[in-house]
Amino acid sequence: MQSLGSGFIIDPSGIIVTNNHVIDGADEVSVTLHDNTTLKATVVGRDERIDIAVLQVKADKPLPFVPFADSSASRVGDWVLAIGNPFGLGGTVTAGIVSALQRDIRSGPYDEFIQTDAPSTRAIPAARCST
Repeated sequence: MQSLGSGFIIDPSGIIVTNNHVIDGADEVSVTLHDNTTLKATVVGRDERIDIAVLQVKADKPLPFVPFADSSASRVGDWVLAIGNPFGLGGTVTAGIVSALQRDIRSGPYDEFIQTDAPSTRAIPAARCST
């Protein structure tokens, strides 16, 4: 069985954030970069509850990355993007706006969600990326 998903390199040393459901149950994990380089990945950590996983790859050179920003700077009305790989189609992007902050969905310790109207199949925890 094979699974496909998307993720973001968040550190030039090869730290990647993806969804836990993408790597759940995997015996091997590999990452294919935009230049079609495929690298073996190690699962560093994961949280089923918020559907997040952290991977590590080793590359010959520093990788381009997207740093995390301060989610407390988010405002209702900010533009957001949802980038994904539904059905293995790759490179899909949809845009929306932040419609509410600090949403409590009674999911336990992770109750300060950023609500967006960008189509997505999963809720996202209070973090965003900047470029």
